[in-house]
Amino acid sequence: METLGSQRLLQIAVNKRPELLHLALKKSGALRKRESVTWTCPLAGDLHKEYRDMAAIRKLGLMPTDLNVPLADFWPPRGAVWDGLGITSNSRPLLLEAKAHIPEAASPGTRASPKSRQLIEASLKKTRRHFAPRASSDWMGTFYQYANRLAFHYYLRVLNHQDSILVFLDFTNAADMDGPSTQLEWQGATRMIHAVLGLPADLTRFGVYHAYVDARALTDTM
Repeated sequence: METLGSQRLLQIAVNKRPELLHLALKKSGALRKRESVTWTCPLAGDLHKEYRDMAAIRKLGLMPTDLNVPLADFWPPRGAVWDGLGITSNSRPLLLEAKAHIPEAASPGTRASPKSRQLIEASLKKTRRHFAPRASSDWMGTFYQYANRLAFHYYLRVLNHQDSILVFLDFTNAADMDGPSTQLEWQGATRMIHAVLGLPADLTRFGVYHAYVDARALTDTM
């Protein structure tokens, strides 16, 4: 039997049950009234390929000429690989990071070279000042992945004035991954991450949302 981790669950959701994703994003507040999403990744016709760096930006409907700050000035090559990318009907870029069990949220720190690490650290500090001006926590450690997703969103939304949306999609009832069965469990994990990073409890005013999909509704489609 196939193990349905977050990557596979998202592939099924995007390609077979997009209405479930739409409902979850609406409920989270990520989508406005009558706003929809055209997914550009991970598509079955593209072999479920995921994208990073400028390739990801192009999948968001943006070109280098749309950027005031070149990506190379903010982040070194081989940055975050995005689980999901889309463009809303209001032409808003949508970034999505998916998780099926809580240990996925705990990531190792960056293994970048000293030169790249210097740029990453400087950009994370700028990002931290935006989201949590009083925080002094280390964003290069345990929750580095969560932090660098915020950084890419900050790069688009603040530095380049793109009305981007960042969604952390948490799957409930991913039984074969021993994942949480309720939204409350995920919300507790998120509160812990925010506490460690010094973030406010609610980031919706920054265009950051948490959405939830029950994995059981996706396994029925297999």
